[in-house]
Amino acid sequence: MLVAAAVCPCPPLLVPEVAAGAAAELDDARAACYDAIGVLAAARPDRLVVVGPASPPGRGAFPGGARGSLAGFGVDVRATLGAGEPADRALPPSLTVGAWLLERTGWRAAPVEGLGVAESLDPGQAAALGRDLAAGTERLALLVLGDGSACRSPRAPGAYDERAAAFDAAAARALGDANTAALAVLDAPLAEALHVAGRSAWQLLAGAAEDAGLGGRLLYDSAPYGVGYFVASWS
Repeated sequence: MLVAAAVCPCPPLLVPEVAAGAAAELDDARAACYDAIGVLAAARPDRLVVVGPASPPGRGAFPGGARGSLAGFGVDVRATLGAGEPADRALPPSLTVGAWLLERTGWRAAPVEGLGVAESLDPGQAAALGRDLAAGTERLALLVLGDGSACRSPRAPGAYDERAAAFDAAAARALGDANTAALAVLDAPLAEALHVAGRSAWQLLAGAAEDAGLGGRLLYDSAPYGVGYFVASWS
């Protein structure tokens, strides 16, 4: 059963070494992520699953001990997903950022594993995957990684789209309210058009939390680079 969740963005720029001189621009986002992970630890889970978007090589399950690097983004920052033997596959960037966040907060509350999901995953399939994760009596916590639209400004990676602000506002509201029904109906084709990287992971969370009765708090909502970044805590 799901007892807590943290929703965090996963741009490599969240890591100060990658952001370099612009690192201070995401200080508030980092602090919010640390707070949300603190709530996860306080829930005393038996198991933590870190969920994030991944391209084909990084999809699927990763055991504790899996490692990732952000060398492809200019700085060879490395992070390990909890304790365990090194895995054969490297973590995708989203899970590497998640592992980095856990290392920065000194996570020791429960064993950790990872799950990379396709951004194109059908909403129903995403929800079903979440239900499967939450089935059983063990106390499950989720660290859910993903970004909103990449079209909030003319300089955004996906170029400006007037629909982006409304989509992000709806997503932020649903995440802040722990509204699983609202997350479940986020428009997948529109999300793809707006280059949303978190939709499938958020809908996985919605499936996992359907019967959990969790409340939510929105800790951060901004688009400093024309990309929607949200931090929410569910408990």
